[in-house]
Amino acid sequence: MTNMDQVFRKTLHKLLEEKKLNELHEILNTINGSDLAALFEGMDRESLSVYFRLLPKERAAETFIEMEPDAQENLIESFSDQELSEIMNELFADDAADLVEEMPANVVERILSQSDPKLRQDINRLLKYPDHSAGSIMTTEYVDLSPTMTIDVAIAHIRNVGVDQETIYACYVTDHKKLVGIVSFRAILLAPSKLTQIGDIMDTHVIAALTTDDQEDVAHMMSRYNFLALPIVDSEKRMVGIVTFDDAMDVMEEEATEDMEIMGGMSPSEHTYLKSSPLELFKHRIGWLLFLMVSATFTGIIISKFEAALAAQLALVTFIPMLMDTGGNSGSQASVTIIRALSLHEVEPSDLPHILWKEFRTALLAGLSLAAICFAKIMIVDRILLHNPLVTPMVALVVCVTLIFTVMAAKLIGALLPVGAIKLGFDPAVMSSPLLTTIVDALALLIYFTIATAVLL
Repeated sequence: MTNMDQVFRKTLHKLLEEKKLNELHEILNTINGSDLAALFEGMDRESLSVYFRLLPKERAAETFIEMEPDAQENLIESFSDQELSEIMNELFADDAADLVEEMPANVVERILSQSDPKLRQDINRLLKYPDHSAGSIMTTEYVDLSPTMTIDVAIAHIRNVGVDQETIYACYVTDHKKLVGIVSFRAILLAPSKLTQIGDIMDTHVIAALTTDDQEDVAHMMSRYNFLALPIVDSEKRMVGIVTFDDAMDVMEEEATEDMEIMGGMSPSEHTYLKSSPLELFKHRIGWLLFLMVSATFTGIIISKFEAALAAQLALVTFIPMLMDTGGNSGSQASVTIIRALSLHEVEPSDLPHILWKEFRTALLAGLSLAAICFAKIMIVDRILLHNPLVTPMVALVVCVTLIFTVMAAKLIGALLPVGAIKLGFDPAVMSSPLLTTIVDALALLIYFTIATAVLL
């Protein structure tokens, strides 16, 4: 919480202590629901209940859905059945379904009992769709029109039902529930005549997603076409819901966070950092740490196998960290680039030959450049300035040749692993930094000692 929020919260508490509820009501009514949710974060149940009851119905619902699950649970426990019913019936179906997923069983039972039958039906329908599918994030509140409706009838229909819908900017034209077109509210208002039929001005080239499509693909579709909402249909092309841009943004944030955690060598977490206990953080991190610790055994095996080379040329030891770090960094660059390109659909797994050829040329340029600079550095700094007689031109040559092959191998592996992961059905982020670095470290040592043995011994 910022200093400004803390000052504002103190002002609210002071007004509450002085029983100036009218002033408090007026102030709260001017604040956006998301800002109120942040302001209420961490408040005790009693204060939270008082503030919340001072909000108008619609603002209370906006605020409630933006709050953290623990705060929502506290409020639900403090609500009367009537208050809970009012809040639930102000929520859109997708928000209500998200709430039900977050709450414990006893709270869910009470939520459903205080929801009207239609909302209960919508919640149950949404919860049946697979996790991370388009169906699981869509809302069933949208404006549908018939192609035979005239403009004046359509406007009257929008006025009648629009207040309860997620959006009215795009209206969906259905014929016996099948999606046949889309028409913007702007097109309806600007129609040449009130007697013009919707079917005459609708766009029949409708871009839609299936309920079973991955939510990340849906978010990318909306980003690509700059949609405010995307229609969702079932396998028979019947309209069942829409995904709005705010839900798409949530999906992209969730997926980006998950990828960052996986790339950092952690299992994805359902809670924010401050909400996660040390035990929870430990559980998310220990699996990868154990795997990487065990996999690092390979580097030890390689070093022990080439003990004779190390004993004969002690200078080789000096350059091991540099080679391993450079290899790991090179592989990570390629891996992150390809993971991003795959996630944005800039490349597909079928583009693998082109990817490898491009990375090969990039790696060759990078390897030669690094090797030239490294050779100069070894000869000037290690041999001349540090007066290390063990660092001979042949040792420098071995290090630099190893550097070229290590960079090339690392970049090719970094590009190959994410594509391979997709083909095997895994998240490509799994194949990034931690796992990649372990593989490249072992490979760098193998290349290094093989070249050293062939040239120096």
